[in-house]
Amino acid sequence: MEMQAAAALLKALEAEGVEVIFGYPGGASLYIYDALYDSPVRHVLTRHEQGAIHAAEGYARTTGRVGVVLATSGPGATNLVTGLCDAMMDSTPIVAITGQVPRQLIGRDAFQEADVTGITMPVTKHNYLVTDPGDLLRVVREAFHIARTGRPGPVLIDIPKDVTSAPVRYDYPPPIHLPGYRIPGEAAPEAVAAAAEAIRTAQRPVLICGGGVVSSEDAAGPFRALAERMDAPVVETLMGLGGFPMDHPQCLGLLGMHGTFAANRAVANSDLLIACGMRFDDRVTGMAARFAPKARVIHIDIDPAEMSKNLPSHIQLVGDCGLVLAQLNEALGDWSQKLPEWRAQVQAWHEQYPLWGVRRGEEIPTDPAGVPKPQQVIQAVQETFGPQAIVATDVGQHQMWAAHYCTRTEPRTWLSSCGLGTMGFGLPAAIGAAIGRPDREVVLITGDGSIQMCIQELATVVQENLPVKIVLLNNGYLGMVRQWQEMFYKGRYKEVDLRRGMPDFVKLAEAYGIRGMRVRRLGELTGAMAEVREHRGPVFLDVQVQQEENVFPIVPPGGANTEALLDAKR
Repeated sequence: MEMQAAAALLKALEAEGVEVIFGYPGGASLYIYDALYDSPVRHVLTRHEQGAIHAAEGYARTTGRVGVVLATSGPGATNLVTGLCDAMMDSTPIVAITGQVPRQLIGRDAFQEADVTGITMPVTKHNYLVTDPGDLLRVVREAFHIARTGRPGPVLIDIPKDVTSAPVRYDYPPPIHLPGYRIPGEAAPEAVAAAAEAIRTAQRPVLICGGGVVSSEDAAGPFRALAERMDAPVVETLMGLGGFPMDHPQCLGLLGMHGTFAANRAVANSDLLIACGMRFDDRVTGMAARFAPKARVIHIDIDPAEMSKNLPSHIQLVGDCGLVLAQLNEALGDWSQKLPEWRAQVQAWHEQYPLWGVRRGEEIPTDPAGVPKPQQVIQAVQETFGPQAIVATDVGQHQMWAAHYCTRTEPRTWLSSCGLGTMGFGLPAAIGAAIGRPDREVVLITGDGSIQMCIQELATVVQENLPVKIVLLNNGYLGMVRQWQEMFYKGRYKEVDLRRGMPDFVKLAEAYGIRGMRVRRLGELTGAMAEVREHRGPVFLDVQVQQEENVFPIVPPGGANTEALLDAKR
């Protein structure tokens, strides 16, 4: 059957199971948009291409499916770069489709021309420039295969406008084998046997739950089974939150720069570290030379390039986390253990410096007339919406407080820009989550700096009638940057005060057609949060929080995790 290439592209997307595309039209993509007119694929019009790709990320991260984004040439395509880099860092499966100027104009500095494949090569898993219409369907098949398999990531397809208008024969290829593209499955049996022996003999083991436990659909169950039979403490990376229930008695919470005292102490004193689906980035390890100095390291990851890249590993298990963890459980047979002394030591650390203990010796203010602390707002979100809601965040202080106090108990309920740390990620990502998971409540926790990065996507919330609940921790500053300037730059605040020119967020939300609410006093918080949840549509809750509250614990620049500052005095 012969048809226009743009129509064939849409049929190919349908064959890949695509139900939603996030995008923004332009001249070079008009044939594709014309084909969308007759397609059952839903298109979500965002107000900026960066919003479109972050929405596709939110969709992908919460559903496990490939997120699809569509943009035009030139600035439309280059506006995707931040999102592509974000997806690359956080291993998110994305297929980005961009229009390009006609083939005869490529390289001539035509209107809205950009070398998109050259620009995006470092921030994509793979990319294509389709110069032959006959290659289009093969490229689409390959792009989805590459995006969703192995270590997931973004793939870009750049299509010149005259290619989208050309006639092609629709014959979608079957699943294909790509020479040189290997998808690790199970780990080498001899490595699994060595890891099982190391587990049996360890006296102070710790498991790290990384993002791979979440992105591998079958990993959370085997991970929990292994942790429970080992009786080992579990710590989580920012990407791994929810991969292991945070309310489980073995869970110590977040690891690393803003990790809990107990999590960092347990790792520092462990004799065996089992790292599952994580890459030992600098925010996790702190000073790498002093990270887990007494431990043998078992590293499980689907990407062989991560092995010993940032931290030397003694036993390397290259493969899918779910499959490798199942192998380990099988290799251990009926073995299990109890480690009362080790667990008691870890519990003592936890009790010595609990999270609310960062202000040691001080009572947490509970005066109803007082200004809410940010931590109290996050706790109110958790108490109101529970662990089943999907929580999205932006980047900064609120992100760290949310990581500590939003107790995630299952995978794909935590949505945050972790590797790249992209301010503005939260609102569009929450949109993607609400579209991908209409069965779940979606709450965005954001800051007054981050929300203004992609605030135009409030229009998308209204357009799509999405019941996203937005909770703004409004402290009038770029909070994390201000904290660093206070603590490490002698309090010399520079360009972090947002109070002059700050919009009235309640009026702004109402201007978009969203219900706006404001909380100034602690006594108003619980009732307001309940009202937010009860409202059937979107709500923007502006909470005026204490302006110079700091995130603790925090590891000073260049320090080891055991040197974390636990409060303003230590």
